[in-house]
Amino acid sequence: MWKVGVRCESGEAWHRAADRFGERRSRVNGRAERERRRGRRLPWPASDPGLLRLTVGLRTVGAMVLTLALLAPFRPSAPLLVAGGLTAVFSTAVVREPLPRDQAVTLALGLPTACLSVTAGTLLAPYKVIADAVFVLVIFSAVYVRRFGQRGTALGLIAFQLFFVSQFIQARAEILPALYGVLVAAFSACAVVRFVLVRSSPRRTLTRLLGAFQTRLRQTVDAMVELTEHPEQAAGNNPRARAERRLRRRVVRLHECALMIQGRLDEGTPDAPTAVSVQRRVAGMEIAAERLVAILLSPERPRPTPVLTAELRTLREVAAGGDWLQGLDAEGLRALRQRLLHYREHERLAEMPAPDREPLRAAGELVFSGLGLRVSLGTAGSGPEDDVRTAQYREELETEELGMDTGPRGLERTTTRTAFQVTVGSAFAIAGGELLSTQRWYWAVLSCWVVFINTSSTGEILIKGYRRLAGTIIGVVAGVGLTGLVAGNTWLTLAAVVVCVFAMFYTASLSHLLMSFFTTAMLGLLYTLLHTYSTEVFILRIVETALGAACGLFAALFVLPVRTSEQTDEQLREVLEKMREAIEEAVRRLSGEQPREEPALDLLDCVHEMSQALDSLRSSTDPLRHPISPLRTRGQTARYLVRLLDSAGYHVRGLAATAEQLTGGSRVTPDPRVAEAAARLSRNLAVLTARLDGEREPGTVEAGAGPIPLPSRADDPSNAAVGSRVARHVQRLDEIIIGLAEPLEVRVG
Repeated sequence: MWKVGVRCESGEAWHRAADRFGERRSRVNGRAERERRRGRRLPWPASDPGLLRLTVGLRTVGAMVLTLALLAPFRPSAPLLVAGGLTAVFSTAVVREPLPRDQAVTLALGLPTACLSVTAGTLLAPYKVIADAVFVLVIFSAVYVRRFGQRGTALGLIAFQLFFVSQFIQARAEILPALYGVLVAAFSACAVVRFVLVRSSPRRTLTRLLGAFQTRLRQTVDAMVELTEHPEQAAGNNPRARAERRLRRRVVRLHECALMIQGRLDEGTPDAPTAVSVQRRVAGMEIAAERLVAILLSPERPRPTPVLTAELRTLREVAAGGDWLQGLDAEGLRALRQRLLHYREHERLAEMPAPDREPLRAAGELVFSGLGLRVSLGTAGSGPEDDVRTAQYREELETEELGMDTGPRGLERTTTRTAFQVTVGSAFAIAGGELLSTQRWYWAVLSCWVVFINTSSTGEILIKGYRRLAGTIIGVVAGVGLTGLVAGNTWLTLAAVVVCVFAMFYTASLSHLLMSFFTTAMLGLLYTLLHTYSTEVFILRIVETALGAACGLFAALFVLPVRTSEQTDEQLREVLEKMREAIEEAVRRLSGEQPREEPALDLLDCVHEMSQALDSLRSSTDPLRHPISPLRTRGQTARYLVRLLDSAGYHVRGLAATAEQLTGGSRVTPDPRVAEAAARLSRNLAVLTARLDGEREPGTVEAGAGPIPLPSRADDPSNAAVGSRVARHVQRLDEIIIGLAEPLEVRVG
């Protein structure tokens, strides 16, 4: 067995010992290095966490291909083939419930909904005025039923899109029976692909997300090691600056993956205690990694010592050499893991150079949370090579697992307001589209509809409309080239359509511009199949897209408008409220106080809601921070606020993680000045929230007297270490909240 408890009198001696240890470890642990390199070459799980985009793309393409295969023996006409393919695409993409039984119910209800919508669109086609009025009613209903959850959203989209399909293929009453058969084939193909060919249960999705989290954690640790290898700013290409940017990007991606996991825990875990446990461990790993990154990126930090560099390499091999989810370890990893676990102990840290104690403690907490995740998932088997302290950690985690056990109304409701906005915008789009083309007016309506999806303010609609128009223009150019290449070859055209459909849904969550590009290219290929392709059709597509985006923007501006400033103020207020709740609950737990109200707040839920609100705020401020925004001053203010809140979010998560790591009777009594600063944080956040609520004189934000003194190490060493961490988080939050006062025009006392 390896001797991992090396004691040395100086950092240089420790470095020589670490080098000897590293040489032996590298020879024995070659498999870990190969896995790490393979993970670098194949980052697919990290780029698409949970394979969610890949699953949607495969299901959509599979349903479309299977529908066409079912229809082929009957030799249907090209319009029926197009209707079947589009129905398969739409009905697959809109069903998003997490549980398979809910998906089955939605598909079963979607078939009669599709038949009714197609019937109305077909029979009313000769009566333009009535057909347009019914289409506007369908649009209003499709948006309004979103208030009933994912099933209402899916059924509304099916009704809208199938009405559009009937207009696109110019369906006539005599083909309605055949069209019903096409719909049955399309929905049957969707069910077969979803429940047989491309199955994805909530538990399997969660497992993939956890695997992606592990991969992104490996990449983050890789970037940490790379940063320590470039300790000084170099001239020329500046590798240090590149390493810093890469590390910042990777820790942001790690945070995004953690949020995705937290959103899937309820359906992906067998019971509520397991969901809470996994959420706690993932949050602990994320916070430990963020704290380690923050320490390494600190401008005041001295050059990394050989001790820290060697132990970061150890952390990299632990992260890359085993599978934390399946309990599979490369040879020797258990010894390396328990080596890092010992850095949670004050006695072990006392042997290390002073500048390295905090980052080494963070590394130990990261490995401890990883071990806790394995315990939560039941993959942390014990081994004879475990030392006494590691066995105690495992027993502590297992014991903890056993011990765990009015909205707006009327027009203020988002779905109601959006329904009226989309209806008015679509009515104008129909009128303008009819003037441009009596056959293809629906493109304007579709563009108006799309710019409202997943937007919450006028600025977001403007940016989304601009991106859709740009993607359409580029897609027209690509479509002209593609149709020239595949003209006359039906099967090659269908293959190109399949590729475009997959790319359209795979990139939908990444870039609206790319999605619009592939959509327009696909339409050009479909027009080729329908023998209606012409350059004039593509030009009309651009004009109608611009008209639809303009109608959507007009409705957003003049029909129950929600200004970007109002939306961002509301979301900023929500961020501050959630931040205040999390800080108060964390400090209460750290001090061992009893909850003021029953039941007590769930700290991890508070932090998760704060992170989600912060992500929503970041999305809402995109129009202000966009390069084309003319509001330069407001854009600079938005960037300043988002940077401050990102930093505050890190410290709140760190404070919450510290509070969650203290279990049972392990409580810490903070220094009275720390408690006083925490109370001041709560009061200051209340003042800022009151200012956002519209109060002209909300009060004064109180500044602290100076830096919060760190607790003395003369007391219990473990409590002193935790207390100093709490003091640092509270002090930084105090400084950040003071920084928020100026842009919000609140006085500082």
